[in-house]
Amino acid sequence: MTPPVIPRRLDLRAVVERKSCFLFGPRQTGKSTLIRQQFADCPVWNLLDQTLFLRLSRNPALIRESLAERPETAIVVIDEIQRMPELLNEVHLLIEEHGIRFLLTGSSARRLRRRGVNLLGGRARSRVLHPFLRAELGNRFDLDKTLEHGLLPSIYFSESPTEDLAGYAGDYLREEIAAEAVVRNIGAFSRFLDVAALAHGDIINFANLANDAQVPASTVREYYQILKDTLIAHEVPAFTDTRKRKAISTSKYYLFDIGLARHLQGRRGLAPGTAEYGMAFESFIFQEIKAWCDHHRLDTPRYWRSKSQFEVDFVFEGLAVEVKAKAHVGPRDMRGIRALREEGLCADHVIVSLERAPRRVDGIRVLPWADFLERLWAGAWATTAP
Repeated sequence: MTPPVIPRRLDLRAVVERKSCFLFGPRQTGKSTLIRQQFADCPVWNLLDQTLFLRLSRNPALIRESLAERPETAIVVIDEIQRMPELLNEVHLLIEEHGIRFLLTGSSARRLRRRGVNLLGGRARSRVLHPFLRAELGNRFDLDKTLEHGLLPSIYFSESPTEDLAGYAGDYLREEIAAEAVVRNIGAFSRFLDVAALAHGDIINFANLANDAQVPASTVREYYQILKDTLIAHEVPAFTDTRKRKAISTSKYYLFDIGLARHLQGRRGLAPGTAEYGMAFESFIFQEIKAWCDHHRLDTPRYWRSKSQFEVDFVFEGLAVEVKAKAHVGPRDMRGIRALREEGLCADHVIVSLERAPRRVDGIRVLPWADFLERLWAGAWATTAP
C-alpha cells in the first residue's frame, strides 16, 4: 500500500525564501518527503546517493562549478549534509557571492559541531521536523493507534508497525546513533537505551539508571546528551519559580515518539484506564506541545513538582497544563494544578482530558484533548512569530 501524501504544517519554503535554513530531525520523520512536496522545482543534492557522494568527496567545489552554469538558481537543497560537513565552506561562499539560498537537511547538528566545521556563522536559520501532528493527519488520525505505535510517518501507515518499529530501533538507534556518537561499547549503549525508555517521562535519577544500565553515571549523562543532540530525546527542565512550595529541580526526558518509547520498553497492547495508557496519552500531548514550541521558536516546556509532591505536567508561555487520560476529571485530579494556580505565576491553567465537552472549574479549564490541540495551534495562547 502506498502511503498517502500528507502536507506538513511546517512551511519550510517560506523560511528558505527569506534565508538559508538547516532542517534537522530524526530519521523517518519525513524530511525527504517534505523536500519533494515543497522544493520540487529546486536542484537537490542527496548525499545518500553514493555516486554523488564519492564525486563530491574528491572535489567539493563541484557543487559551486555546477551552480555557476545555472545563474537563475535561487534555492538549492542538500540532503543529509552531516555526511559531508566540508561542503559547508562551499555553501558559505555561494551564499556570500551569489545570494543562493540553501536548505540543508540532516538528522542532527552533532556531527557538524563535533568536527568543528563552518556552521555558516548565522547565515542560516534552523528548524526541526517532528513526527506527524494530529492536525496534519486530519480524519486519518486515530488516537489509540497513535498511542500504541506513534506518529513516525513510515510507521503510522505501515501494515506491520511492530515489525517496522523493531527495524527502526535496531538499525537506526542501536547502530547509527552509536556510530554517530563514536560509542565504542555498543552493548552498553544498547542497555542504556532500554533503561532510558523505561525512564521515559520520569524524573531522572542518574545513579539508579547507571546501576540498571551497568555503566558509570557520567556515561549515562553523556548518552543522554547524545540522545538530545540527535533529537531522539527531549529534556524537560523543572519549573522552579514557585515560592510557596519549593520545587524539585531535576529534569525529565521524553523520547521523541511514543511508539518508539513503547517498543523499546517491550510493551504491546494498550488498555484505557491503565497507567500505561495514561503515560502514552501524556507523551502524545507532550509531542504536540514540543512541536508547537519549536514551530514558534520558543523554549521547551517545563514541568513542576513540589517537594510536597504536587505536580503539573507542562508549563510553557504562561500556560500550565496537566494531562489526565480520564473521561471524568475529579477534584483529586486537580490538586496539582490548583496548587500551582495559587502561586499566581501562569495566566491560564488547563487540564487536558478524555472528557467530551469543555468546562471550567474555579478558573481551571477542563478541555477534551482535541479541543485543546485545536486551540493551541489556532493561537489561543500568545506566541512569538514563527
